[in-house]
Amino acid sequence: MTTRSLPVLVRLAETLPWAFRHLLLSLTIAGATSVLVFGVWFPTPYREVSGGLALFVLMLGVDVVCGPLLTLLLLHPSKSRKALAVDIALIACVQLVALAYGLHTLSQARPLAVVFEVDRFRVVTIADILERDLAAAPPWVRPWSFKPPQVLGTRTARSGVEKLDSVDASLQGIEPAQRPSWWQDYLLSAASAKERSLPLSALQQLNPGRIHHIQMAAAQAAQAPQPGETSSPNALRWLPLVSRQAMDWVVLLDPATARIRGYVKADGFGS
Repeated sequence: MTTRSLPVLVRLAETLPWAFRHLLLSLTIAGATSVLVFGVWFPTPYREVSGGLALFVLMLGVDVVCGPLLTLLLLHPSKSRKALAVDIALIACVQLVALAYGLHTLSQARPLAVVFEVDRFRVVTIADILERDLAAAPPWVRPWSFKPPQVLGTRTARSGVEKLDSVDASLQGIEPAQRPSWWQDYLLSAASAKERSLPLSALQQLNPGRIHHIQMAAAQAAQAPQPGETSSPNALRWLPLVSRQAMDWVVLLDPATARIRGYVKADGFGS
């Protein structure tokens, strides 16, 4: 160690307590943010299905590391109060901008609705909806709303022209579930969901390496049935669950009501 490096080490040692306190504050803010992110925006399993966990970890890494590191490098007790105030304001601005950008990214990726369409459920985010279609969306379709994902269905085409328009949109990658004007109450689609759903044995055949995992998820999903619903795990039905980030999840449905009872990570397409 050279004599030139000693002043630097002494300076860092004096600043380290400030950086540590800043780290604790950053972790506290991150903990409060996680309540919104995982408690409202990305409930299980959407933190994985929609990529919420990966985005939050990235945001956390940038925000929690960025602030304390800047504190360690910029602050020093020997500075004047005015200089310290300027440094603290600068660090706070940088960290708040990083936090705001991270939350904005999460709000765009969060699941707004889980929509049944034809033979699957599709997770829909604000980024999946074209701007021109937002006018037909319910008031709660906003990136910063505090509603958890809503379960919906899709209606059938009302005319031949509308059907051709839907086919054309699908060819462009815009499915009916991504168009709020096609949404309807899930109760109106429950019969179709039941008709399209498959027995649990079919899912196990598609995923021979995950049979135990599927059985465990079904057993958990069968708990606390509502009136008229099954309490037998083997009686549950399933349909694929797709999103921009994932194609390897399925929803477990009640055979009587078609209510979503649970989720399991499994291939529902036999790919």
